[in-house]
Amino acid sequence: MTVLANGGTHLSGPVLVIGTGLLGASIGLGLRARGIDVALSDISPSTEAVARDIGAGRRLAEAEAGFAPQLVVVAAPPDVTASLVAQALEDWPSAVVVDIASVKAAVLADLQDSGADLSRYVGTHPMAGREKSGPVAALGDLFMSMPWVICAGEHSSPDAVKVAEALAIDLGAVVSRMSAEDHDQSVALISHLPQVMSSLVASRLQETPPSALALAGNGLRDVTRIAASDPKLWVQILSGNAPRLVNILHGVREDLNRLINTLENPTADGARLDMAQLISEGNTGQARIPGKHGTPPQSFVSFTVLVDDTPGQIARLLTEIGEIGVNLEDLRLEHASGREVGRAEISVLPSKMHGLVSALTARGWKVVE
Repeated sequence: MTVLANGGTHLSGPVLVIGTGLLGASIGLGLRARGIDVALSDISPSTEAVARDIGAGRRLAEAEAGFAPQLVVVAAPPDVTASLVAQALEDWPSAVVVDIASVKAAVLADLQDSGADLSRYVGTHPMAGREKSGPVAALGDLFMSMPWVICAGEHSSPDAVKVAEALAIDLGAVVSRMSAEDHDQSVALISHLPQVMSSLVASRLQETPPSALALAGNGLRDVTRIAASDPKLWVQILSGNAPRLVNILHGVREDLNRLINTLENPTADGARLDMAQLISEGNTGQARIPGKHGTPPQSFVSFTVLVDDTPGQIARLLTEIGEIGVNLEDLRLEHASGREVGRAEISVLPSKMHGLVSALTARGWKVVE
């Protein structure tokens, strides 16, 4: 695949995007920003119209005369993905067809059963998204620096795989290659399980008194953030990957039963050790999550700066950190309940922490290490 003159892209286009929700519209925005011609198609005329209005692409009918897409991207819910891919392979006989469904093995199995020629098909999955849905939430840089998994099947041609990878590269994603089965096993643990656990925790809050919720801090917000996800989509994702997720949930159930048994008699011999061991096991697992840019886990240190809850204070803090000459690795904000002050948790390299804390203190900032 050669690099063409349209802004240094790998794809030449045109590209047809079938399905103009959050991901489909974001793909359209990202490709159009690279100068690639994008046509849109969606079963919902209003959804497609919104995607066109935000600049994600043009109407397919306007492109039909002599229209021959290099690539067709099926960005539809998992339960209709296989049928749309099979139809696209038939409708566009010279195009590579990819899908971006969250589950891969079930889609591939359905396509194999359909008898479609899969030499031009490649299953993919961009590991990006938002709690918001629909084209109004689309972002042209949604995939920037995010993993994009390429699940080439045994029938996928090398040229088709190159085009699929070019899509990910042109959108700024980081290409990862897996089999469909390995992909589904992986996302069951790192994506589908967190969604289920977040939703289960958030469901406990339905009847919680406002006075109790007023005490909530970032811990509860962090755990329940993704509980705001679209139920319709997640019904399909969980159904499509149920066997793999169930195996993991069996292990969670064992751990939960173990904790319940311990807490029913928390002063029994060994109970405190069991609680400590449970938390320690969580420490070990959390420490394995890669840090920024794939750096080793826990490679940064953090401290807290108290910030007055007035306009411009966060901007001033960030500006002064830049003036001091320290690169900010991460930033988390938390409002202090009952006080007109916020807490900015700053993460930096260990070698930079002492100098930054001293410099910020000298400038009048209240720092809590």
